[in-house]
Amino acid sequence: MRDDNKFYTIKQSQFTEIDFNALTELGRPYLIKGVIADSPLVTKGRQSLSLAKEYLQTFYTQKPMLVYQCEAEAKGRFFYNAQFDGMNFTTHFAQLTDFFNDIEKSQQTRSDNAFYIGSARLNDYFPEILEANLPIHNANLSGHSAQAGIWLGNRTTAVTHFDTSNNIAACMLGRRRFTLFPPEQSSNLYPGPLEPTPGGQVLSMVDISAPDYERYPKAREALKHAIVVELEPGDVLVYPALWWHQVEALDDFNVMLNYWWNSTPAYVDDPMATLLHAMLSLRGRPQSEKNAWHELFQHYIFADKQQARQHLPPHTWGALRDLDQLSARVLRNKVLKKINR
Repeated sequence: MRDDNKFYTIKQSQFTEIDFNALTELGRPYLIKGVIADSPLVTKGRQSLSLAKEYLQTFYTQKPMLVYQCEAEAKGRFFYNAQFDGMNFTTHFAQLTDFFNDIEKSQQTRSDNAFYIGSARLNDYFPEILEANLPIHNANLSGHSAQAGIWLGNRTTAVTHFDTSNNIAACMLGRRRFTLFPPEQSSNLYPGPLEPTPGGQVLSMVDISAPDYERYPKAREALKHAIVVELEPGDVLVYPALWWHQVEALDDFNVMLNYWWNSTPAYVDDPMATLLHAMLSLRGRPQSEKNAWHELFQHYIFADKQQARQHLPPHTWGALRDLDQLSARVLRNKVLKKINR
C-alpha cells in the first residue's frame, strides 16, 4: 500500500479477498490496480472492441435501455441548460445494438455527439455479468441500497456530484478519469439546484476543467484538495459515500461496472430525507436557535452514541437504544406522526 498524499494504491491479486467495508471506513479513495485485468470483458476488450461488444450482447436481456445524448456544443459534459431549469441533454430508449450503432455513426461522421447509458441495473439488463467479471462475495455488501450497474458510452463527462452510497467502480473498457473531493469541500464546490438533477444527484456548479473563480471563488480551495486518478481496464476504484466526484470517459468507447452499497442495515432510513426535513424544520429559525440545535445534534447524533446514554439506566434509553427492525419501525411511526400533525 502506498500513500502519495493523493490516493492509496493497493496491490491485490484476489478481488474476492478485499474487505470493502474496511476500506470505506478508513474514509479515503483506494485504487486497486489491475485486480480484474483477467476478467472476461477486460480480456476481450484487449483483443478487439467487436469481441467485447459481442460478449456484452450474450448477457443482454433485449430490454430497451435509457440513453442520454447531448450535442457537440456540450463537449460531452452532461449538465444543466443555460437557464438552470432543465438539462442540456435529451433521453430516449434504445436497444443495445442501436446504441452501439449510434456511437459508431458519430465517430464516422465526426459529429462529436455524446452518448451514454448510466447506472443501468445489471439485474434488469445484464444478469450474471457481475459474477463473471466483478464477483462481489462479501455478505456485508448486500445490505441497504445495494445495487450493481453498468455505464457505457463514448467520450462523456459526469459532472462533479456525490452519491449517498459507497462505490466500487470497475473500469472494463476504455480509460476513466476520476476527480474526487472530500465531503468537507461541499460548500467550496457550490452545489447546484436540488431540482432538477440528471439522476437525483446534485451537481457542482463549478466546471473543474475551466473554473470561473470570479463567480465561484471558493473553488480554488476545493481544487487544492482534488484527488485525480486515471483508471485503465482492469483497475478498480473504491471510495466512500458523500465524496464528490467527476467521472470522465476518455476513449471512443468505454464500459464501467459499479456496485453501490451502504454498510448500514436496510431499516436505517436515508439521511437525505433528514436533510430535506431539516430544511423544513430548522433552516428558517433564528441563528441563535440553530446554533443551539447544532449542539443537540452533536450530542445525540454525531458524537459517539454512548455519550447520550451512558449516564442513564439502560431501561430508560428508549430511542437511544441501538436500532433494530422493531425499534426502527417504532421510531419511524413517531416521526411520521409528528410530520403529519
